[in-house]
Amino acid sequence: METQDVLAQYSAQSKSAAVGARPNELGQDDFMRLLVTQLENQDPTEPMDNFEFLSQVAQFGMVSGIQESQQSLASVVDALFANRALQASALVGKSVMVDSGIAELGEGGSVSGYVALPSTANGVQLQITDPAGRLVRSLDIGPASGRAAFEWDGLDGEGEVASPGFYRVNALAHIDGVATAVPVYLASAVQSVSVEQGGAEVKLNLSNGTVVSAADVREFM
Repeated sequence: METQDVLAQYSAQSKSAAVGARPNELGQDDFMRLLVTQLENQDPTEPMDNFEFLSQVAQFGMVSGIQESQQSLASVVDALFANRALQASALVGKSVMVDSGIAELGEGGSVSGYVALPSTANGVQLQITDPAGRLVRSLDIGPASGRAAFEWDGLDGEGEVASPGFYRVNALAHIDGVATAVPVYLASAVQSVSVEQGGAEVKLNLSNGTVVSAADVREFM
């Protein structure tokens, strides 16, 4: 249900109230229910932002001609918080692509990801290190631009299978003769989510041990 449809429906009923009250006209409670329904049906990966939400509340005040009480506004905020938390919980168990630089290597597995280049690079070098900071493997991507994909086969520099666990991946791109650090995007599973009071921001707790804002996710997989 689109926000504009909700407001249009409420506005039409409000205007008719100027002529005479009707037993089935929309009131504040009806508008609240319509707004909550719209929140419940929004896409969890593209939730309504705070500016849009506040705009809706402001429009409600204009079309109704009734000043919101603190209790009514608090009810809407609580509804927003509850629905944002419910939608965020749907992300648990899904994998997301984030700029964490932390790779998760499974038993006999491999790691894939990509680097984001601001401009064309003559070459890109990846350095994979273990938790102690020891270099495990270096990979050369070669000339690239934009989104440059890579895959680590899980072998160390000696051709031996690396132990399962977490590894840091750093990337240096050679752009116009200058070595520049660039973001490394890797996949990680969402283990849990947390929502700030009021639904202002959704935090994702990932299986690689990092915590990121849902707004920083580059791709939902």
